[in-house]
Amino acid sequence: MIQSHGYAGHSASTPLTPFSFERRDPKERDVVVEILYSGVCHSDIHSVRNEWKNAVYPMVPGHEIIGRVTAVGSEVSRFRVGDTVGVGVIVDSCRTCPSCSNDEEQYCETGATLTYGVKDRYGDMTYGGYSSNIVVDEHFVHTVKEKKHLAGVAPLLCAGITTYSPLRHWNVGPNMKVGVVGLGGLGHMGLKFAHSFGAHVVQFTTSESKIADAKRLGADEVVISKDADAMKKQASSFDFILDTVSAPHNINALLQLLKRDATYAQVGLPDTPPTIFMGDLLFRRRNMSGSIIGGMKETQEMLDYCAEKGITADIELISIDKINEAFERVVKADVKYRFVIDMATLKK
Repeated sequence: MIQSHGYAGHSASTPLTPFSFERRDPKERDVVVEILYSGVCHSDIHSVRNEWKNAVYPMVPGHEIIGRVTAVGSEVSRFRVGDTVGVGVIVDSCRTCPSCSNDEEQYCETGATLTYGVKDRYGDMTYGGYSSNIVVDEHFVHTVKEKKHLAGVAPLLCAGITTYSPLRHWNVGPNMKVGVVGLGGLGHMGLKFAHSFGAHVVQFTTSESKIADAKRLGADEVVISKDADAMKKQASSFDFILDTVSAPHNINALLQLLKRDATYAQVGLPDTPPTIFMGDLLFRRRNMSGSIIGGMKETQEMLDYCAEKGITADIELISIDKINEAFERVVKADVKYRFVIDMATLKK
C-alpha cells in the first residue's frame, strides 16, 4: 500500500484536519501522482458539509489536481515518471455503456466513480486532491503542457471543463451574442472561453463592483441583472446563455433574453428547484438544458487549447493550513476567482 497524508473532514460540522491513510498499490494501468496543486471547488464544501446528504467520512476532498508522475504500472503507455499531469472530477467509469463509448464518461449510465467520497471498483474509498498523492487509471489522467502557471491550471479540471464543454457543444463562436451569468469560479472561466472563441460576450452580474473585472476578463458588455431597464434592452437578442450561478435566482428574466431557437445552458446547481414559466420557452421555441464537466477526450482537448491560448484560472494560492478559512471565504464569494492549495505546504 502507498502511504498518503492530507486533510479530511470527519463530520458535517467540524473543520478539516490532518489525516493519514493508505492508497492501493498501482495496478497494471495505474499512474501514481505526487500532487503539487489542488483547486478548491464549492462542491468540496457542499460535500464535506453533507449539504447533498450523501457524505461518507472521513472525506478528503479535491478534484482539481495537478501533479507529477512518480510511478506507472506495467501496461501504462501514455505517461512516464516525471510527466506533469492533471486529474479531474472522475477517476473511473464502466467504459462500455453508450455514453462511455462516445467519450462522454461523465454521463456513464452505470455511474462514474468520483475522485473522492465513493467506493471504487476495487471496494476502496476514493480520497481526493487535498493530499500528498493519488493513484488513478491512466485513462482518467491528463497531459498538462502548460508549465509557467501550473497552479492556475488546477481549476481547469473542474471549473474550466464545466464551462468549456457546453460552449463547445452548442458551437459558440464568432457572430454570436453570448451571455454569461455569474462571475465566480465557473463564470470567470466561461467568460474567458466565450471571449476566446470569438463571441460577443455579455457578462451578467448583480454586483456593480465586478464591472471592471468582467471587462478585464473579456466581456464586451456588462449588465447588472437587478436593473430591469438594462435587462429589457437585451430582450430576445442572445444566441446562447451560460448560467453558472448556484444560488436561487430569477431564471425567467434571463430566458426572455434569448432569440428564437436559442439555448440556455445551466451549469450551476441551485439547491432550490426554480419555477420556470413555460411561456418563456414555448413562445420563442427556446431551449433550456444542462451540462456537467466533460469526457476525458474533451477535457484533454480543453487543456491543450488553454495551453495554446495561454488561458488559466485567476487564483489565490494558499497553504493547506488555511483551507478552513478558504471554505468560509468561498461561501461569502470572497475570492477572485478560485483558491488553489500549494500542496508543498502539506510537508510543513
